[in-house]
Amino acid sequence: MYQDRITVDPKVCSGKPCIRGTRIMVKNILGMMAGGYTIEMVAESYPELTLEDVTAALDYAQQVIDEEKVIPRA
Repeated sequence: MYQDRITVDPKVCSGKPCIRGTRIMVKNILGMMAGGYTIEMVAESYPELTLEDVTAALDYAQQVIDEEKVIPRA
C-alpha cells in the first residue's frame, strides 16, 4: 500500500509527495514512466528505491486522480 511508502512533509521538497526516507518525488517517477521507463528501469536509476516504492508512487497517483474533480477545458 502506498500509505506506508509515500510521505508529504512541508519540510521535505516543499511538501511534494516523496518516497519515504528519500527526496525522490512521485512526480519524478511519473515523469520517467511517461518517458518510457519501466518500473524496473526506474528502480535501477534510483538504487535506494525498491520495485514496491515505484509501484507505490503509481498507486498514489492513481488515488489522487480518482479523488480529483476534473474540469474540462473549453
